[in-house]
This record gives sequence, C-alpha cells and structure tokens, in this order.
Amino acid sequence: MPAPASPPARDHVGPPAGRLPAVLLMAGSCLPVLGAVLLAPVLPRMQDHFEGVAGSAALVPLVLTVPALSLALLAPFAGAVVDRLGRKRLLVVATVLYALFGTAPLWLDSLHTILASRVLVGVAEAAVMTACTTLIGDYYTGRVRDRYLALQTMCASASATVFFVVGGALGSAGWRAPFWLYAVGLLLALAMARALPDPQPSAGDGQARAGTEARPFPVRRMAGICLLTVFGAVVFYTVPVEMSYLLDDLGVGSTGVIGAATAIASAATVAGSVVFTRLTDSPRRRLPAVFLLCGAGFLLMGFADSVPLLVAAAVVNCVGTGLLLPSLLTLAMSRLDFADRGRGTGLWTSAFFLGQFLCPLVLLGGQGPLGGLATAVAALGLVTLLLAGVLLPLTRRPPVALPHPAPEGA
Repeated sequence: MPAPASPPARDHVGPPAGRLPAVLLMAGSCLPVLGAVLLAPVLPRMQDHFEGVAGSAALVPLVLTVPALSLALLAPFAGAVVDRLGRKRLLVVATVLYALFGTAPLWLDSLHTILASRVLVGVAEAAVMTACTTLIGDYYTGRVRDRYLALQTMCASASATVFFVVGGALGSAGWRAPFWLYAVGLLLALAMARALPDPQPSAGDGQARAGTEARPFPVRRMAGICLLTVFGAVVFYTVPVEMSYLLDDLGVGSTGVIGAATAIASAATVAGSVVFTRLTDSPRRRLPAVFLLCGAGFLLMGFADSVPLLVAAAVVNCVGTGLLLPSLLTLAMSRLDFADRGRGTGLWTSAFFLGQFLCPLVLLGGQGPLGGLATAVAALGLVTLLLAGVLLPLTRRPPVALPHPAPEGA
C-alpha cells in the first residue's frame, strides 16, 4: 500500500486568528512609552529624596531619559538576536526582564543602582520594541500590515497621555509608587507566551530557512531610510518636547493651559495616524507631501504671536507627524524580507530613538545663533521644506525590489 502523500508546502503562513495577537503587540509597543513619561511627574520628589547625593541634579533626570538612549544604542543588536533566536522567544523573555528591571527601584536605595536598573530597562525595551515591530511584519502584509503599523503609532501617542496622568496619580503616594506599573510586563509576557504563534518563513524562502549567515545584511538598502528616520524623529518629537517652552515664551504660566495645548497636539498626531490608514497610495510617494505639511506647521509655530495661532500651527505639524511615522516604518518594512526583518527593524528603531535623543540638542544648539527657540523651530521648518523638495524627484524612481517575496500571510 503506497505511503500517503505528504501535504504540499504552503507558500506563506497566514496571519494569526483573532485580534488578541495584534492587541498584545500594540500593548508591547507601548512599554517604551511608559518608561519615557511615567516618571516625569515624580522627578521633583525624587530630586528632593536624593538631594544629598553628589550630582543628583544631573543624575535624577537621567533616570527618565537613559532608557531611550540605551534603546537607541542597542536596538540593532536586539535585531540581530531576533533574527537568530526567534521573535516570540525574545519578546517573552525581554518583557519579563522589563518588569523585573522596571520594578527594581522599589527596593533599591542608591541613586546609582537605580540609574543602572534604568539602563537595563532600556536594554529590555530595545528587545521588546524590535520584536513587536518585527512580528507585525511577520504576521501581516499589504494594507493590513500598514494599518497595524499606523495603529502602533496611534497607541504610542495616546498611551503617552494616559501614562502621564497615571504617573501623576500614583506619584501622590510617593516617588516610588509609579514603578509598580512596570509589573504589568509579567502579565503581558504570560499572555504573549500563550497567544502569539511562532512566525515561519515561506517554504520557498531558501535564504531565510538557511539562516541569516547565508548572505550579508543589505546595509545599503536600509541606509537611506534610517538616515531619513533620524531626521523624522527630530521632527516628530519637536512639539512634545518644546511646546511648553514656546507657550512660556508667549507668557503662559498655567500648567493646565500647557497640558491642554499639548493634549490637543497629541490628539492631532493620533488623527494623522487614522488618516494614514485611509490612504491607498504608496507611503514612499507621499513622503514629500508629509514633510511639506510638517515644515509648514513649524514655520507657523515659529512666527506665532498668540496662543491660539501656536496651537493651530502645532495641530498642522502633528497631523503631519501622525502620517510621517507610519509612512517611514512601512517604507522600511517593505525593504526587508523574513531573514533580515529583525536586524532591519532594529536599525530602524535605533535610528528613531537616536532622533528622539537628538531632538532637544538640535533645537538647543540653534537657539543661540538664531536668537531664540521660536526662530530655531522656524529654521527647522525651512530645512524640512527643503528636504521635501529633495525627496520629490526621488519618489519617481522605481522602488527597491526584494531578492524574493516577503513571506507573510495575506
């Protein structure tokens, strides 16, 4: 009796059933945002607690910012680990470590050891962010993938406001209390281990099955989009970082007004991401128009002489940034196949968070020579408009082709 024929190999692995995997990936993508804003309301209390420590004036703010720097430096290495060890495994382990390192300041009494734990939080964040984005690229394709990448931006923007409020509420119980929120990583890791399937390359993707050693990483294919992403991150973070200072220059001293203005701008970013999901043209072709919108917003902000005009200009800019981030990310993902997706996502993530770190330094460096923050923002607008003009003819070129089709489900 002849042996039964083995089932034919599938050309691709379909997306996971249900919405839970996507929800978990969105939640994981918000964890680095939690680390960036959760502690901001309690920094003054923390400063008072460690006022007797030498250099505390500089070290306490680093508790908030050093995870982002760690993430920027280590995301490429996290991407290499993702490609070698597997996406899901690294995500679950990194989420557990995120919870352990994040809650460590609850029991640490030394400012220096707390700062060391924050560096380790950044290491875990690099792995979590890279793995989440890579898995979105593995599970989904086409317009579905674009929508989930846009949703990732929307969730990050909206969660920043929520975490700021939660951090302030928990901070009323003491500066250590917000660190308890990091424990949510343990619950999230358990759910990820149970609900996320292991992604697989397509049966025809010989190079992916052979491993990442089969060929070198396509650095030239990713170099341009990563450089563009560094600048895009500077554009993206200018309003969140500098809005309060611009309002202060206009004589606004009320924290309520500043908070409301920042919330309106944040809502505009979410709105831009929603618009992205409705667009059908290529993200590559729309980049010049998106940078044009961002640059116009900066110019209006630079010349605004009243609070309503400044807020309206910030809304224009933030609608553009809501379109910009998912456009850059989907463009990067379109250049990566399965074998390179982890490393490529790691490089993109590193570029984005490097831009976040550089944003205040760029504007601070421009304030002196240009005569003020508003003028520096206007100058950034001119550079952004110039970049839009440079990109316009480049979008007419044929897109970069992959050596073989990317193996995701429909």
